[in-house]
Amino acid sequence: MKQFFALTFAVLAFSTIGFSQNAFVATGNWRGVFPGYEGADIPFIFKISNNSSKEPVLYFYNGEEEYYGGKVTRSGDSLFVALDQFDNQLAFGINANHTLSGYLRKQNGMSAPLPVTAVKNTADRFPKKGIPPVADITARYDVVFTNDTGRQTKAVGLFKQQGSRIAGTFLRSTGDSRYSDGIIEGNQFYLSLFIGYSPLLFTGTVNADGSLTGYQIGLKSKLRFTAVKNSHAALPDPSNLTRLKQKDLPFNFALKNAAGKTITLNDDRYKNKPVIVTLSGTWCPNCADEANFLSGWYLKNKNRGIEIITIQFEVVDDFGYAQKVMPRFKKKYGIQYEQVFGGLADNAKVLEALPALDKFAGFPTTLFLDRNRKVVKIHTGFTGPATGKFYTDFIKEFNLDVDELLK
Repeated sequence: MKQFFALTFAVLAFSTIGFSQNAFVATGNWRGVFPGYEGADIPFIFKISNNSSKEPVLYFYNGEEEYYGGKVTRSGDSLFVALDQFDNQLAFGINANHTLSGYLRKQNGMSAPLPVTAVKNTADRFPKKGIPPVADITARYDVVFTNDTGRQTKAVGLFKQQGSRIAGTFLRSTGDSRYSDGIIEGNQFYLSLFIGYSPLLFTGTVNADGSLTGYQIGLKSKLRFTAVKNSHAALPDPSNLTRLKQKDLPFNFALKNAAGKTITLNDDRYKNKPVIVTLSGTWCPNCADEANFLSGWYLKNKNRGIEIITIQFEVVDDFGYAQKVMPRFKKKYGIQYEQVFGGLADNAKVLEALPALDKFAGFPTTLFLDRNRKVVKIHTGFTGPATGKFYTDFIKEFNLDVDELLK
């Protein structure tokens, strides 16, 4: 392992060594574990397989979702996975017993590496004890998250259960926690998720009255939550969370795309057309879900005379960095509309870049502009496919809003 720790970022220039040339075989199913906050283990499941070009690639599995992680390469006793969407990298050392241990780190090496281990051919995300569940927690819940200072955030919890297998997501005003997968045994339940950005663990107890209490645990934080069944649980109106200073003034900006060209709404491409402007970031999982939806929607609807522009706010306030991550994002989701760089992913910085806004609640946020560049609606957050009916309702409302713009 000393050789592994001595590796620097420059090692990414190595030539790939075929996995078949060594007793270690990377292809197959793996269970990884991050050490979470206060000693909690955050497990995740991934698979390495060969794509159509015979190149090894990694996929993450969270419930019903198969999520592409990136290409896998090897140098000596080290294995690397390029998680390009989030500008991250899994860097593993191959141990003598063919387990893996290493780090999740930024590709430029500028952040603190996060330790991770992995074992092959371990099917269970969580160890099973064979204890029958005390109840079926399939339901919609009113949820309150509380941090260590007492600050509370409301959410909607959505759980599905089949036997001891459970899936769930938490929908907040800015978006959902996507797909999570886990088990329930006795009155204890466990769920986790990871797609290359920030792993999460949800663990808790089913109480005698059917309510749930538990924790959301990350790498460096912990939130307590309570959940009560409510088939009508809902969030505040997402159109009231982000506001304009003056509603009747035309909206505009002048920001550069990845090619360095300044884009404004005065450009010929956008004249006399309704425009959907999304405030997003390549680092943001909910923004990725939104891009996946919008890219397909745009291909089907662009001939109706409507345009989309995404303003990407990134974890680094550097245009050179944006020129690296924005084209990756564009390629992954097949985006054919314009992306421009807005600056640092910080609420205050968003207000600086877009002074027409009086308040910004979070990423992603979508602005609907009419032909005169006036904002007629602002929708904060994105309810992704993991939310079921919330997602289908969002798509229905989105299309109705566009129909109004095109009248």
